[in-house]
Amino acid sequence: MSLTEQQVATTVTPARPRQTTHQNRSTTMNTMHEDLARAHMSARLGEAQELRAGHHLARARRLSRRAERAAQQARLALARAL
Repeated sequence: MSLTEQQVATTVTPARPRQTTHQNRSTTMNTMHEDLARAHMSARLGEAQELRAGHHLARARRLSRRAERAAQQARLALARAL
């Protein structure tokens, strides 16, 4: 049972595209996972920036109220002194 060269060529040829297709699928899946990870990371960074901006705004408002109270107390103290 000896195979001719043509039979060997046709027997070996189909295996190669399957391997390439498998590699392409594997690469595509890895790329999809990387893209998904990047999207998650980007979303989390955006959320963190929004939280920081919110904290910054809340702190600025607190400090502003504190400054207004201090100014009001200073005005009252000046009025009492006069």
